[in-house]
Amino acid sequence: MTPPSPPAPPSPTPAARRHPAQRRQPTRVRVPARALPALLLVALALAGPLLAPHPVDRPVTAPYGPADGSAALGGDQLGRDVLSRLLTGGAPLIATALAVAVLVTTAAGAIGILAALRPRLGRWVERTADLAILLPAVLGIMLVALAWPSGGRLAVGAAATVLGIPYAVRVVAAAAAPVAATGYVETAAAGGERLWYLMAREVLPNLRATLLALFGLRFVEGVYVVSIAAFLQLGPQPPEADWALMIRENAPGIVLNPWAVAAPCLAIGLLAISVNLAAEALAPARPTPETPL
Repeated sequence: MTPPSPPAPPSPTPAARRHPAQRRQPTRVRVPARALPALLLVALALAGPLLAPHPVDRPVTAPYGPADGSAALGGDQLGRDVLSRLLTGGAPLIATALAVAVLVTTAAGAIGILAALRPRLGRWVERTADLAILLPAVLGIMLVALAWPSGGRLAVGAAATVLGIPYAVRVVAAAAAPVAATGYVETAAAGGERLWYLMAREVLPNLRATLLALFGLRFVEGVYVVSIAAFLQLGPQPPEADWALMIRENAPGIVLNPWAVAAPCLAIGLLAISVNLAAEALAPARPTPETPL
């Protein structure tokens, strides 16, 4: 008697029959869609002063006046147009947070990669970073702002940059250590390549995902730290239009005109979420092993 033949393997699905590049196409399509909200919000904030319907320092309605034809989001505590101040107050906050994120990511990338390639120096860098992390960022910014009262927004940005570097260095050093221990980096070092070449050509290209994610986190933290400092009246001062200052100034009249507080809160939250999504979408995807056929 002939034994029954084994069942035929199931035919691969259309998704499995596609070329690997075709299977990755949906991810590439999602990248612009996830980065678009952040780009639109940043562009709107930067172009906001040109789109403001009223001067930011001129009353157009009653204090905490409701939304009407003259003021789409009502008035603030002095009767100024909330929408105009909202459109104008985003550009300085985004510029400060962007500068903090760029400086922190650049400095942490260079120091972290150097610490991974030079372990003896790396131990001192890690110990110094551990001590610096113990200082709360808000307390450090308060000390710098009080010691430099004329610094304004520059003092807050400088303090946020200095206090953000230690934690970022630990992240980059931890990600760069396995790369620095790989064979091709050791071969390049044994071949007499210079330190800057090892940092820029051998290690840095393998940390793109880490640095992009770190940039997104530092930008969001910069937005929050600068907003907290402005809420505490450290940095920008009234009557400057600033999202965090709007929250502080209009909090007593939140019942009369909720938009005076809700609008800047939503703007800060949407900015943080959209930038995080954009950084995650732009980070290179880790390759996954193909299933053998």
